Amino acid sequence: MAVRWITPDWPAPPGVRAASSLRAGGVSVAAYASLNLGTHVGDEPAHVAENRRRWAAALDLPAEPVWLSQVHGIRVVRADAPDSFTADAAYTQAAGVVCAVMTADCLPVLLCSRDGGTVAAAHAGWKGLLGGVIEATVAAIGGRDLMAWLGPAIGPQAFEVGAEVRAAFLAQDAGFATGFRPLGAGQWRADLYQLARVVLDRLDITDIHGGGWCTHGHPDDFFSYRRDRETGRMATLIWRE
Repeated sequence: MAVRWITPDWPAPPGVRAASSLRAGGVSVAAYASLNLGTHVGDEPAHVAENRRRWAAALDLPAEPVWLSQVHGIRVVRADAPDSFTADAAYTQAAGVVCAVMTADCLPVLLCSRDGGTVAAAHAGWKGLLGGVIEATVAAIGGRDLMAWLGPAIGPQAFEVGAEVRAAFLAQDAGFATGFRPLGAGQWRADLYQLARVVLDRLDITDIHGGGWCTHGHPDDFFSYRRDRETGRMATLIWRE
């Protein structure tokens, strides 16, 4: 099967390219079948290397993506001159530099300035959203006039969290209440898309696109850590031509 991906449907300026991978079209097998792009999940290194080669060729990438060692934190690096690859977001103003984040339920967030001069990618699970990874990314790129795209993540119908998670968000901002629905017995359904929208709105970023997928509920298309535990990773990329 050919390599497939999602092309963001957003009004990005000419010269800004972005893509989010699906799981078909690679050579990995079993839990990692088939286009696993993560080197840290236990897959055969040769398989991951071939998957990355296929992904780059299919997209005609200008360079190897800047792969981060993600830690569910808020550190942001400049992709064209990183002082460390341990981070959860990357940005660049340089052409031909590919920002990348990997996910398998967490929310990939792409940012782009309206003039096309700056692009960024952030890895935003609930810990990153609570910690401020989106805010840190916007601060790093100078808060320019931005638009956002929310990529494939676990949907609220499948993402159950404890009351302590909701309480931590509400202690920070009562507006986060719109991102939770009660399940009973102290459990809640969390909506990563809505939580991200609350953050973006607070940052005066109102041109928001994407959202609506559920990685957990579509095993043919997406890897999901919460569903399978042992699994691969998708990648979401953005770059300037």
